[in-house]
Amino acid sequence: MLIVRSATKVKGALLDNAKKLRLIGRAGEGLDNIDFERAQKMGIKLVNTPHVSFESVAELTMGHLLALARNIVQGTTSLREGKWEKERLMGNEVNGKTLGIIGCGYIGKAVERFAMALGMNVLPVEECVYDRFVPLGEMLPQADFITIHVPLTSHTKHMISTKEFALMKKGVRLIDCSRGGVVDQEALYQALVSGKVAGAAIDVFEEEPPKDRRLLSLDNVIATPHMGAQTHEAQLKASVQIAKAVIDVLEKM
Repeated sequence: MLIVRSATKVKGALLDNAKKLRLIGRAGEGLDNIDFERAQKMGIKLVNTPHVSFESVAELTMGHLLALARNIVQGTTSLREGKWEKERLMGNEVNGKTLGIIGCGYIGKAVERFAMALGMNVLPVEECVYDRFVPLGEMLPQADFITIHVPLTSHTKHMISTKEFALMKKGVRLIDCSRGGVVDQEALYQALVSGKVAGAAIDVFEEEPPKDRRLLSLDNVIATPHMGAQTHEAQLKASVQIAKAVIDVLEKM
């Protein structure tokens, strides 16, 4: 039996040497750190804890959205440098703005609920709680803010790249609390430098920790170290639920 979180990669050599492994427990929702297909072929059962952290991720998303709109991080940084840049850090209200949500699972639906409470217009790219979905190509030109909540798959790899940035309105702000690789980082960098994207908030990177720090060097980028699910509440729920799930499987073996 093996229980992991997100950092441990259950792939390659680890699986090669796991001759007696019969059960993998993943304390969390994403399975991109586990070679799921190979584990299945080896007869290894897999259990995880879906949906335990969706509220934590949605709250971080909204924190990033408000921080982008009001230059909160830049204001803190400039004050620490002894500056008083009140005029330069002019922000925008989110009330009345349009938020495009890519992916409307548990996280996307929670973000939609929070955004509507702030008076935002919501355009989901899958069917959500309150609104009918719209195609991605129809949403991108309308959104003032775009937030992404899809898993990383062969279908979603670089689903936001040069073509998609070209469709967005000038001055859009992007929040990515999904998985590294859904957004093409090079294309995002170019869109930020050109001014097409006014600001980006990033919780995930194609390589973690990121070695390419060009995005982090931009003043219109704020970032966090993949901490969407890093709340005491979410981690406690994940620990309890994975323990229960593993015990349930073991009792049936």
